Amino acid sequence: MKENVIISLADSNYFELLNELVDSIKRFKESNNTAICIMDAGLTDDQKSILARKVDEIKLANWDIEVPNFKIRGREWLKSQVSRAFLPKYFPNYKKYLWIDADAWVNSWEVIELYFKGCENNKLSIATSADRAYGRVLRAEWFLGSFARIKSQNYKHAKSSGFSEKIARQVALKPHLNIGVFALEANASHWDVWQKNLKIALKAGKIWGSEQIAMNITIYCDNLSVEILPAYCNWTHISGMKYDTERKTLVEPYLPNHEIGIIHFAGKNNDQIRNNKNFISKIETIDGKIIDRKLRFNN
Repeated sequence: MKENVIISLADSNYFELLNELVDSIKRFKESNNTAICIMDAGLTDDQKSILARKVDEIKLANWDIEVPNFKIRGREWLKSQVSRAFLPKYFPNYKKYLWIDADAWVNSWEVIELYFKGCENNKLSIATSADRAYGRVLRAEWFLGSFARIKSQNYKHAKSSGFSEKIARQVALKPHLNIGVFALEANASHWDVWQKNLKIALKAGKIWGSEQIAMNITIYCDNLSVEILPAYCNWTHISGMKYDTERKTLVEPYLPNHEIGIIHFAGKNNDQIRNNKNFISKIETIDGKIIDRKLRFNN
């Protein structure tokens, strides 16, 4: 029995991305000791047949917390915002659970080991949306010359999800934890607290982003343990990457140009890449040249 498992979810529209994620994992020999499980949020029978030959198990994702139909509007893929808080229920008997969004792929096995190592001793292992290469992480509205109203993702989502002003201010200036990739042990106390906060968020706010603000509140307000990993463990600033022609790999733009472990096409800025696997991006090499390169995983 394998102790650790990597899990993702997709509908039929995200199948290609999910399939690329699976292939990016399985090319590493170390993956032989790690299970891969898939949550089905609208995959076709043919798509499930392709995946079944590569992964350990596929299960239908459910609405584990009841959500009104007017919030769903047929978007079954939104189950990912709910079901990822219940992973041990879907796939029991594993020791460590690593979630990776379907629109990401694994470039280095080192980060897989970091996530599993980081979640030991009842910690959440996760990266943040703040990094030296990402630029602005907060927005400000300036008025009366030198006064500003700070706007943060955590504050906005906490308020729109029905949490109190006190809680919203507690999380407002904290590094935003990106729940697109995270690891937890099966017996971590985070699961129950996360589910409690998620129920509040889903009742008052939108489904999209509910699981993320619920986890940020779990860490920053309920004070559960966290191991914050470097941004290269969940890299979302796609235009900010560089390419190392000697090592033939994507790297951080600043010294020591560490290899990026997981490339994550999150956000509207990456729509073209998500929608077209053959999209050509302009990317700078570490010696200053500009090259054309496809950034989707190609086995």
